[in-house]
Amino acid sequence: MQHLTSKSLPQTIISVLKECLPADRPTIGLHEPCFEGNEWRYVKDCLDTGWVSSVGQYVDRFENHLAEFTGVPRAVAVVNGTAGLHIALKLACVEAGDEVLVPALSFVAAANAVAYAGAIPHFVDSGMETLGVDAEKLGGWLNEISVNRNGECYNKLTGRRIKALIALHVFGHPADLDALSECCQRFHLELIEDAAEALGSFYKKKHVGNWGKFSVLSFNGNKIVTTSGGGAILTHDEKLATLAKHLTTTAKLPHAWAFNHDLLGYNYRLPNLNAALGCAQMEQLPQFLERKRALAERYEKAFVDTPGLRFFKEPKFAKSNYWLNALVLDTDYRDQRNEILASAHQNGILLRPVWTLLNKLPMFQNCPSMELPVAQDLEQSLINLPSSASL
Repeated sequence: MQHLTSKSLPQTIISVLKECLPADRPTIGLHEPCFEGNEWRYVKDCLDTGWVSSVGQYVDRFENHLAEFTGVPRAVAVVNGTAGLHIALKLACVEAGDEVLVPALSFVAAANAVAYAGAIPHFVDSGMETLGVDAEKLGGWLNEISVNRNGECYNKLTGRRIKALIALHVFGHPADLDALSECCQRFHLELIEDAAEALGSFYKKKHVGNWGKFSVLSFNGNKIVTTSGGGAILTHDEKLATLAKHLTTTAKLPHAWAFNHDLLGYNYRLPNLNAALGCAQMEQLPQFLERKRALAERYEKAFVDTPGLRFFKEPKFAKSNYWLNALVLDTDYRDQRNEILASAHQNGILLRPVWTLLNKLPMFQNCPSMELPVAQDLEQSLINLPSSASL
């Protein structure tokens, strides 16, 4: 057992990490891409053929890869996850002046996408078991502040319609989707899964992304699969998928030469060059998942007897991709968080705290919010560990 009488907690954490991580790297990033497959060949094919923009065989191929792997019938590739959330909100009929429920413990993209749609983020609390939205607490909050008007949910305090819930799968750990789906049905809300971090994560043996009206993936450079920048919208609705593809391609009507656009569209389509990278990455995804799970198991075993913290494990109903591994500091040690981060960076191990709660950011401080005791607790206690598949 590690004893804090002989070592401080920051020293103990650094010692354990050095036992878990390669000794021959001067710097170990939080999550670095891994290119060990056909990336060079597929990208070179785009360059050789000249198909580098938003049309090309790799875009369709990448979308088919995603649909097959997740079990969601349609995938629409876009330039990033934020663009995917924006389009998902629009197609879920979120209108200017509506409220959208967003976890306060989330990356800023979720609240930004709501603002892009002209709507207002309404911040909700998280649960300790999943780090995602607490469905029971959310139901209690909506019982208190909402009213049903003609089959739609309205906020009694603001008078605005509450149209949707964005449910993030934090660090790749699935939220409690059955409970959240039931809550959304009860209050007439559209469920949008923010699965940006969760490709390869399963809820009750079914891939995440199958519960929401829309789900959104991200393929940023730090994700388990990367296209450099990129994202995708997943849906079971064929008509909405076709419309999503149309809107994200500037709503241009097919024609050999004419530029006719029938709707307000967006230049959000993923280029073929990026999709080529994604195709090569998808071929390696099962291997990436095995490696990341092995790394999580190594961390869990290494930290099991370290007082002052716990390693965050996947919820009991889930099989997570462990996109980012995390430690949760006990209450008495949270004042050492920044010292732990600084010490790790000095040793070339790039740990990271969780995001600043969205309700604290200046552009969102006046948005509606429930009480956020768990999110506030997690904000002070979570530390992410290096989680690259190459480790």
